[in-house]
Amino acid sequence: MKYKRILLKLSGESLMGDQQFGIDPKILERYSDEIKTIVDMGAELAIVIGGGNIFRGIQGVEGGVVDRAQGDYMGMLATVINSMALQGALEKHSIKTRLLSAIKMEQICEPFIRRRAIRHLEKHRVVIFGAGTGNPYFTTDTAASLRGVEIEADVILKGTRVDGIYTADPEKDPSATKFDTITFDEAISRDLNVMDKTAFTLCQENNKPIIVFDMNKSGNLARVVMGENVGTLVKIS
Repeated sequence: MKYKRILLKLSGESLMGDQQFGIDPKILERYSDEIKTIVDMGAELAIVIGGGNIFRGIQGVEGGVVDRAQGDYMGMLATVINSMALQGALEKHSIKTRLLSAIKMEQICEPFIRRRAIRHLEKHRVVIFGAGTGNPYFTTDTAASLRGVEIEADVILKGTRVDGIYTADPEKDPSATKFDTITFDEAISRDLNVMDKTAFTLCQENNKPIIVFDMNKSGNLARVVMGENVGTLVKIS
């Protein structure tokens, strides 16, 4: 393996499948198969998952229901629901897991403690980080970057439904071209919205490479971990 300790970022929307809301069991099953492959290879894996399939903080703000901070906290709770669903699916595949939350919920998960998280990884348990950073105004992309730096991951993998970073949205602009590699400075200056600027900057400052790839293509996760040229690599230079 090229990468031994990995932080995998998954979007909440990816769990919907073809649905308009919620969690598709078939997607959980597919992701569990992909994750089991790299765990069996010996990878130390941590996962951050979004909550957009259930609730985004901005939804409550735009609807006039709550303020931004309250909405973001609601979104954090949505990520915990997704994390619990993924944990259950992984354990059905006999994968040992631990769910750590940035917001204390003792009845269902452990509180996030950096050294405890690293120890779980060393014992080859898949660690799922729920509730983002535990603070409003930060995305789960930023949470993934932060946790990746904290656990000293070799790489941050962002699994999406497209096969990398393009000059524009390939679903809207057929002339968009794909980057095989791109620097953090260029990604930020081009305003490529694959991850937010805070997440990019945090990884740049800590020399933490990011690979954006298509998580829905069978075998892609293992190929990325093995160092094959899959997706787009974001690096310092």
